[in-house]
Amino acid sequence: MAVDLLLGLQWGDEGKGKIVDVLTSKYNVIARFQGGPNAGHTLVFNGKKHVLHTIPSGIFHGDAMNLVGNGVVIDPVIFKKELDKLEEQDVDYRKTLLISRKAHIILPTHRLLDAASEASKGKAKIGSTLKGIGPTYMDKTGRNGLRVGDLELEDWKDRYRALADKHEAMIDFYNAEIQYDLKELETEFFEAVKVLKSLKFIDSEEYVYQAQKSGKTILAEGAQGSLLDIDFGTYPFVTSSNTTAAGACTGLGVAPNSIGEVFGIFKAYTTRVGSGPFPTELFDEDGATMAKVGHEFGATTGRARRCGWLDLVALKYACQVNGVTQLMMMKADVLSGFKSLKVCTAYKYKGEVIEHFPYNIEPENVEPVYTEFSGWSEDLTKMSDDSQLPKALNDYIVFLEKELETPITIVSVGPDRKETIFR
Repeated sequence: MAVDLLLGLQWGDEGKGKIVDVLTSKYNVIARFQGGPNAGHTLVFNGKKHVLHTIPSGIFHGDAMNLVGNGVVIDPVIFKKELDKLEEQDVDYRKTLLISRKAHIILPTHRLLDAASEASKGKAKIGSTLKGIGPTYMDKTGRNGLRVGDLELEDWKDRYRALADKHEAMIDFYNAEIQYDLKELETEFFEAVKVLKSLKFIDSEEYVYQAQKSGKTILAEGAQGSLLDIDFGTYPFVTSSNTTAAGACTGLGVAPNSIGEVFGIFKAYTTRVGSGPFPTELFDEDGATMAKVGHEFGATTGRARRCGWLDLVALKYACQVNGVTQLMMMKADVLSGFKSLKVCTAYKYKGEVIEHFPYNIEPENVEPVYTEFSGWSEDLTKMSDDSQLPKALNDYIVFLEKELETPITIVSVGPDRKETIFR
């Protein structure tokens, strides 16, 4: 059986959690393949909001197995808090949650290193979430990391101590003013590790292989967005992992020729959290309206998201890099009430008009070229079939499908799982 992928195509926050939740009934296994608790997937159903950071979005479906893959980095403290919330909601996660032994662990000192590094940059900060993600991936590639499987070894605390001591020396090197009590942080960490060790650790690449072999359906769930990919994103304002389709192969041990559908999730407009270039960003009333109506605040950090018109140059690029087979447009309802809409269809780049995504999209190099569309005023949240959608929205969708050469098969018209229109 092929493994289907679900990916964000912008700078994250596209609404991937909702779509995984909507699609989960079709899959036996939901697997996270990269990122850490810097991701926040928000799901809304039965009138309640649920936020997940590391645990796959299929956890609320009792029949699905949920795998945290080897490409993920896990903070035991944040993970424990997620589990506590699941217990409050009577979710029996012990039967359906699996952890890869090859996943790396975020130590308290990774978070401190993150804070020290960011503080030392001054105005050149990259907008880190300060969750210790970057330093953990640095230890992974530097062959220093502590992995989930190490927790099964008798000397794992010695391994922890050696790495934490090294980190403290590195923190001093940054010469940045950060206050911390490591003993207090470690007490919380070791308690959380006990909880993590109560879960089932597996050799995940073998599990996925056997699941495929036995005909089980698998959905690989990405975190962040394609434009935050460490290789193909707006470097250095990116995350520390491969958020694109290739990341699913390395993050789960899936062979490239076993990838099936690639579902690409995007908002009907564009948002970005933190620092970095954003060609279509709005600083006017339209941008403020998008932020207010769309409740554009990070599920993990609470940080306000920057808002702007849809960037089709960037979206085409993300579709190309990922090999997207189906598109799913989120938050169409947020654009209700705009008299007119704009879509960036090209860039003025260093004096010429281009339609591809260039190496550098800093504002001194790039100016968006817009195509304008009529808006719509109808309340989409009450609609349940695409025949009910206003003509202006249908025109918008048809234009995007033609430009992206990919069908838009889902249009989300509200945050609840019921507020989803299949086309």
